[in-house]
Amino acid sequence: MNPVLPLAVLGLVDAAFSGFRAYAGRDARIRKHRAVVRAALRGLAVGSVLLLAPALTAGAVLLLAEDPDRAYELLADGGTGFLVPIWAYALAVGVSLASYFTLPYRVGTLAMAFGLGPLTLARPLFVAGACAGALAGGGWTSLLVGAVAGAAALCVEPYVHRRWYAFPV
Repeated sequence: MNPVLPLAVLGLVDAAFSGFRAYAGRDARIRKHRAVVRAALRGLAVGSVLLLAPALTAGAVLLLAEDPDRAYELLADGGTGFLVPIWAYALAVGVSLASYFTLPYRVGTLAMAFGLGPLTLARPLFVAGACAGALAGGGWTSLLVGAVAGAAALCVEPYVHRRWYAFPV
């Protein structure tokens, strides 16, 4: 299985959520749909640029490899190892969001607080687990690409926050 497309989709969705998190709590207005969409699009734009870094790293690994076919297999195996913890994290976030939107208001809000709050704090741990999965699946070159991807994903929210939301509105 080639993990590139699922990883790219999850990375871009995560970038959009990172943009939202950078904006969240900055505005007391009740109707702020446009501002939320703008924040998510900002996160998506920044994430799109930053997620080019692992793609370029993987390309460099393939260009410098003595056996590009073997290097590609190792990168694909490492990508699959990287995908497993990230997929588990995405599933937990999806369950939390589904609970929020489908359960009664108080229960949904409680599920959101107990789900997304700790998951947001544990996000770097899941990225570290994904890097360990990349190392186990594909070796050191996969770890390199995974570490670059993890760093890029974790940098989206701080960059969006500093660029657009560092000062009160």
